[in-house]
Amino acid sequence: MRRSTGLFTNIMLKAFFLIIFLTALIGQPLTGLAEADANKAVVVARYEGAVVPITAKYIERVILHAEDIGAQACVIQLSTPGGLYTATQELVSYIVNAEVPVIVYVSPSGGWAGSAGTFITVSAHISAMAPGSRIGAAHPVSIGQSGEAQDVPSEKITEDAAAWARSLAQMRGKNADAVEQAVLESKSYSDSEALKLKIIDLRAENLNDLLEKVHGRTVTLAAGTSVKLETKDAPLVEVPMNFIEDTLLTLSNPDLAYILMTIGMAGLMVEIYNPGLIFPGVVGAISLLLGLYSLGTLDAYWGGVLLIILAFGLFIAEVFVASHGLLGAGGVISFLAGSLLLFSGGPPGIGINISLIVTTTITFAALMALLITAIVKGQKRKVATGSEALIGREAEARTDLTPAGFVFAEGELWNAVSTDGDIKKGEKVVITGIEGLRLKVQRYK
Repeated sequence: MRRSTGLFTNIMLKAFFLIIFLTALIGQPLTGLAEADANKAVVVARYEGAVVPITAKYIERVILHAEDIGAQACVIQLSTPGGLYTATQELVSYIVNAEVPVIVYVSPSGGWAGSAGTFITVSAHISAMAPGSRIGAAHPVSIGQSGEAQDVPSEKITEDAAAWARSLAQMRGKNADAVEQAVLESKSYSDSEALKLKIIDLRAENLNDLLEKVHGRTVTLAAGTSVKLETKDAPLVEVPMNFIEDTLLTLSNPDLAYILMTIGMAGLMVEIYNPGLIFPGVVGAISLLLGLYSLGTLDAYWGGVLLIILAFGLFIAEVFVASHGLLGAGGVISFLAGSLLLFSGGPPGIGINISLIVTTTITFAALMALLITAIVKGQKRKVATGSEALIGREAEARTDLTPAGFVFAEGELWNAVSTDGDIKKGEKVVITGIEGLRLKVQRYK
């Protein structure tokens, strides 16, 4: 049985990695364009959501693909509320050093290039916005991995971000003052205002309109070479996220990371309560590791993580220590505090839904209340097995108890002694105690 189980596991693992490999290949863009067409093609990537590490890796892959097929330009259709400063720096570096012209198009209508999106849009060789979109509010909130900026004064962080924004704007010939104000004063601009203030190069109704308007423009790449765009009626090469990128992006969702960590801790807690169940422990361990990975990529505050871990430690201790609910109450408070601290003061677009925190905390509080109630009832319940279970039960004297004799209890004849004077044969008695194999009884009243 053990050998067959091992063989089955081996086959499943091989199949799993094969599926990932094939899916990754399928997720790669098809390059079936003729060479002549590829040189005129425009590579298009669409991204909506917070800027996280996988975002930068995805954009890097898109730009590299555009370079590999000799595309004349790469269009990034972007809508983001913001994101991590480190991921933004990485992404902007790919754009600035690209060997093909990169066009950042804030779309669709109603889209947003907030916070991190401002830096990304300004860094592009050509920047455009759709009607009804907006840009700005780029004041930095936190930078660095795992709270590195905790020891850096906020003024220095802000000044550094403002200098970076000004540098990018000057490099692209944009209005450096207006861009700097988006950082220093969290100013936001509509698409019309951004065009008027020369924060962007143009407005476009849709992708086709964009390609028509940039047709004939000349851009200068990092290497100093100039490229004239001929994008009107150019063939498009869509480059979506592949399976692995989609999976990692999904795991980078703060709500999902929080749920995974919670499920992981709960699963391990159930396994500790009931050793040998295995399934809760396995699911809990996997969920916990995935949750910790997600929180790590999102720069979660580790003080919050430790408080949540402490909460589950207190929940477990409640079962083994008679604290009358104090440990459980402390666990609920620790869990709530840790949940609120996880992304406190974090960048825009990254945070846990407060309703999810409240719901989860109330659920755990209710479960702990039920657990404590069950423990208290169990402690008060009379012993149901063994000789101790006889205490409080009725019996019948089978001989005179003067004071010793015999009584019939629970289908058996017992040696007994009366603690209530002499008792006649046939009288009802109540068992009050046990000494070795002798029962202590008194008259039934």
